[in-house]
Amino acid sequence: MTLETKRLILRPWSESDAEELYLYAKDPAVGPIAGWPVHTSVENSREIICGVLSEPETYAVVLKETGKPVGSAGIMFSRKVSAPIQDGEAEIGYWIGKPCWGRELIPEAVRELLRRCFDDLGCTAVWCGYYDGNEKSRRVQEKCGFLYHHTDADKPCELMGDIRTEHFTYMGRETWEKTRAQKIFTICS
Repeated sequence: MTLETKRLILRPWSESDAEELYLYAKDPAVGPIAGWPVHTSVENSREIICGVLSEPETYAVVLKETGKPVGSAGIMFSRKVSAPIQDGEAEIGYWIGKPCWGRELIPEAVRELLRRCFDDLGCTAVWCGYYDGNEKSRRVQEKCGFLYHHTDADKPCELMGDIRTEHFTYMGRETWEKTRAQKIFTICS
């Protein structure tokens, strides 16, 4: 499945993307705040592509202007999430390389994933989360219309081997319809 926005192509990851992935995922400002360790080599990035990033509904965030991936965004369902989702609900996760911060690219990608969740996949609600201190991720969720739901303190972050506080946001179908009707999504579309 390939999705498209004004500036982005969301497509499945390929092993040939390993060098580009490593370029961004080796930066300690990117992965740890999102809950995953920095990548240690191109081969490590290739292994992540073949494992984690090969899951269904996981997309490379590719700039149309360069044709190269600069981040990742995906839709996760019950067995792979940290949010307390029910049947018919999903969770969206994302990250983008530091050189692309502040360009509104991830909100653009998340809006397209919300459209996919509600219009194509028939989800009743979508969750999103961010760890304490990840203000950029919190802002993405606010910009996309997610509403604060709850906070879980003392939550294990398995990939980082530590304990964190995670904040959860939520968007139901009714909120999606209102948000779309209010044209909140036209900023990057």
